[in-house]
Amino acid sequence: MRRAMNRNYKPALLALEDGRVFSCHSFTGHGQAEGEVVFNTSMTGYQEMLTDPSYCGQMVMMTYPLIGNYGVAPEDMESGQIHAQALLVKEYQMEPSNQRSVETLAGFLERHGVMGIEALDTRALTLHIRKSGAMRAFVSTLERDPHTCVDMARAIPAMQGRDLTGAASTVVPYRWQGGQKYLLSLTDLSLGERVWKFKGNRPSVVAFDFGIKHNILKCLEVFGFEVIVMPATTKAETARAMAPDGIFLSNGPGDPEPAVAAVNTIRDLIGFRPMFGICLGHQLMAIALGGNTYKLKFGHRGGNQPVINMTTGKVDITSQNHGFAVDAESLNQSDIEITHLNLNDRTVEGFRHRRWPLFAVQYHPEAAPGPHDSVYLFSEFQKMTKEFHKSKNQPKLKIGGTHL
Repeated sequence: MRRAMNRNYKPALLALEDGRVFSCHSFTGHGQAEGEVVFNTSMTGYQEMLTDPSYCGQMVMMTYPLIGNYGVAPEDMESGQIHAQALLVKEYQMEPSNQRSVETLAGFLERHGVMGIEALDTRALTLHIRKSGAMRAFVSTLERDPHTCVDMARAIPAMQGRDLTGAASTVVPYRWQGGQKYLLSLTDLSLGERVWKFKGNRPSVVAFDFGIKHNILKCLEVFGFEVIVMPATTKAETARAMAPDGIFLSNGPGDPEPAVAAVNTIRDLIGFRPMFGICLGHQLMAIALGGNTYKLKFGHRGGNQPVINMTTGKVDITSQNHGFAVDAESLNQSDIEITHLNLNDRTVEGFRHRRWPLFAVQYHPEAAPGPHDSVYLFSEFQKMTKEFHKSKNQPKLKIGGTHL
């Protein structure tokens, strides 16, 4: 009866590249979508996931069975648009109950031209992905021949080998202030270090946008940073000319290995200022330091990933969204200390350099959605920038006519 009331409810097929086909229905009308199918184990946060640029090129499946019950709220946006290719759920709730809601999930998806799929056996699909790995898929209400749909899935570019660092990035630099974007012009950037409004009063940070989330920027601001966000294609000399107190490397989509331009920029900036990387930024920093990355079988996506801090022994429950990981054996551990490990599979979740002021984590300490166990990392970055600034301005010791 409920489905009969929805005139946009259409039969559909979901086909995987390995030949398996699932029947399902669209709750957003006719359409089709393609991308790598991945699953997320969080019970809430579908709006944040949909608008997270890290999901560019992927269809997100929720393992929690009932989705849509709290609707959509403007303050839960992690970017200005939906980046996921489609949302796949077991059961969609048409009538949200939440005082913050201004729109249904279906209306939100339709407005952005993104398919919503329900009546899908998400348990079976999740188990299949866990066994066979994340894979390309094609979903359609228009094409109903299974063999054609499988062929369409196999024609999709694979995630491995794709540099998407620029796909979800801003193309115009902007200042983040008071939770708002203020676009910068070439004239603004030509000011160099005079571009900062609060230089000397707040630590300044250049944030490289590989697919940055709004809540990361909010956290940086809460911890006292003045933030200017730069496109993924920004050169090292531009960042140097701005003379920030710190460099931040954001999350983002795609395979880090082919992102050669971003890696070269990061390598040029190592040692220039304190550096903090999250997710894709963690992977790119590792490569810039001589390490390698590899694709996980089905990735880590959810709000309940246990991570141990190897320095303190403390375990944080973390929010994660990534399909690639840093190869621990590839890191020069005489220079690099692995600081965090995933307790489920022992993959690298964080590292720091023993000599240079830089560190990175694979998970999302801004936690939108998710637990706030790791938000302290923004405070650690703040301390690092202050200590670096203090040491930089201290007079050097003079011993035997030599400045140290």
